[in-house]
Amino acid sequence: MSKSALITGITGQDGSYLAELLLAKGYEVHGLIRRSSSFNTERIDHVYEDPQQPQRQLTLHHGDLHDGAGLVSLLTRIQPDEVYHLGAQSHVRVSFDMPVYTGDVTGLGTVQLLEAIRCIGLDTKFYQASSSEMFGASSPPQNEDTYFHPRSPYGVAKVYGYWITRNYREAYGMFAVNGILFNHESPRRGETFVTRKITRAVARIQAGLQDKLYLGNLNAVRDWGYAPEYVEAMWRMLQVDEATDYVVATGTAHTVGDFVKLAFVHAGLEWERHVQFDERYLRPSEVDSLIGDAAKAKHVLGWEATIHTPELARLMVDADISSLEDELAGRSVRL
Repeated sequence: MSKSALITGITGQDGSYLAELLLAKGYEVHGLIRRSSSFNTERIDHVYEDPQQPQRQLTLHHGDLHDGAGLVSLLTRIQPDEVYHLGAQSHVRVSFDMPVYTGDVTGLGTVQLLEAIRCIGLDTKFYQASSSEMFGASSPPQNEDTYFHPRSPYGVAKVYGYWITRNYREAYGMFAVNGILFNHESPRRGETFVTRKITRAVARIQAGLQDKLYLGNLNAVRDWGYAPEYVEAMWRMLQVDEATDYVVATGTAHTVGDFVKLAFVHAGLEWERHVQFDERYLRPSEVDSLIGDAAKAKHVLGWEATIHTPELARLMVDADISSLEDELAGRSVRL
């Protein structure tokens, strides 16, 4: 029989790529989505299957990470072999404006799910989407043993999620792992995240639809990788015999300013003519440098990043230019 998996946050960047990966491997995939009066499934529309379709592989369920009873009911019905917990309020800058909500969803949502699994007594493997933002002010390169010093409500909430996952592994013997993913991007990245904000602006400036791009700290150093490769690492973490935690990263460093230059140059534009500073995009407390050491993932999982920042910037610019051309021509758009 094929395996089954539940993905929270299935409509997000990582959730959509992970759903594709698992479906290609023959999984029966269940996705948790929040109820909305408008459609919010565009990232997975190309793999969506109607409820009336017999023997479908993908099923979406309305639910909420606040609803412990609902999670117990859902998990009891579907009995997943694997749970990938990707759902969160994941925008770092927004977490300063919504700290209580971020803590509630990003932090406590994790224990709601773990407790539901424990109460039912499911023999399921659990993946927690941890984040490099947990390291915050700790000096790079950061690995699984680096001290956590988060610098945002989002980072603090992720630290709680990390430790409660480890606690359930150690206290109850659950197969529960933390994937500490460094920044990973793609054409499906939300338009308010800095990389996609840059590449989307490049496409619009090239088309004459926009003239200025306003950004905050251009000196922040990040380790950017490609999201489809990172979801492969998630899956591999649940296929090994022992539950443990892994850093997933490229091990390379570029500033936001570097990404800007790479994106504009690829489109034949002079970035200095279009990019302006806006202090409103600064965080109250900045994270200067995040560079991951993924040696453990390479040794244990056989995973290693192949796409680094320069290639990533180019492929995202190309995708946004192509998407804008389709939009202007009235063609349907798929990233």
